[in-house]
Amino acid sequence: MAETFKNAKKVLTDTVSDVYTVPAGTTAIIIGCQVTNVDTVARNLTFSWSDASDSNTETYLADVIVIPTAASYEPIGGKLILEAGDKLRGFGSTTATLEVTVSVLELS
Repeated sequence: MAETFKNAKKVLTDTVSDVYTVPAGTTAIIIGCQVTNVDTVARNLTFSWSDASDSNTETYLADVIVIPTAASYEPIGGKLILEAGDKLRGFGSTTATLEVTVSVLELS
């Protein structure tokens, strides 16, 4: 079994977008996830994971959380195990003000 450390990043908009998708034949352990507000005013964050093995059911990790200006929020408080096809997804209250960074260990 191969173990590979990866990272993903995304600038969120006001439309739901995929931040990270687990590749086929892989299990992923999300080690860390941070969302930073780079705007000059507070912004809202909604963040979830989509379960590919359950009709892509969304499970919310943060639902309209206010992130103050120049502050960060960790929507995943510990490790999160995701399976092939699962996705981390998110959106903000406006465009280009919330930046997401994800640290992942992929097992394939």
